[in-house]
Amino acid sequence: MSSIPWPEWDGDVAKARALQTQLATQVVIEDDFGPLKHIAGVDVGFEAGGAITRAAAVLLDAASLKPVANVVARLPTRMPYIPGLLSFRELPAVLDALAGLPQTPDMVFVDGQGIAHPRGLGIAAHLGVTIGLPTIGVAKSILVGSHGELGEQRGARADLVYRGKLIGTVLRSKQKVKPLIVSPGYRVSMATAADLVLKCCTTYRLPEPTRWADKLASRR
Repeated sequence: MSSIPWPEWDGDVAKARALQTQLATQVVIEDDFGPLKHIAGVDVGFEAGGAITRAAAVLLDAASLKPVANVVARLPTRMPYIPGLLSFRELPAVLDALAGLPQTPDMVFVDGQGIAHPRGLGIAAHLGVTIGLPTIGVAKSILVGSHGELGEQRGARADLVYRGKLIGTVLRSKQKVKPLIVSPGYRVSMATAADLVLKCCTTYRLPEPTRWADKLASRR
């Protein structure tokens, strides 16, 4: 997998935002992947009052959605929390966790935004551009954008729009439960991202890849 395409954090927020804008031009939101045999889920938590970044990566069999391997990586937290720059804070540990899996997944589901981000580069998109793998962002809440009415039934969808541009899908993964915010990260189209997330949601609100990763990242 590729090395991290940014320098050590130096506190320059403007420079980081400019780099996001540059990397966003490399994002591909068209389906460009083969058969899915193994998929992964990643999520991040923190330990020691935020001093340690704890990233979890879980590898699942794509057909059964059963976990086959998992890795938890811990690194010193490289920067403070800054809205809109989450990927710079979390990706170093995520990359370590993914690198520890016994094989490279065919696709990665990320707990966070894909292109549903002010500059089009949430953590899922940033990860995809960095490692070259198809990625999908599965967030629990909206970062930017708005949507119309959403039905209460499982599978109901509404377009998430920001400044006149379609950036994601608001997806009801379980009846009468708060919806998910699904957005392409890299090499996955808008419609396919939502379809795959819904397919991976079984009896829970979250799709299995990020549900397992969430449990490990938060030590639940």
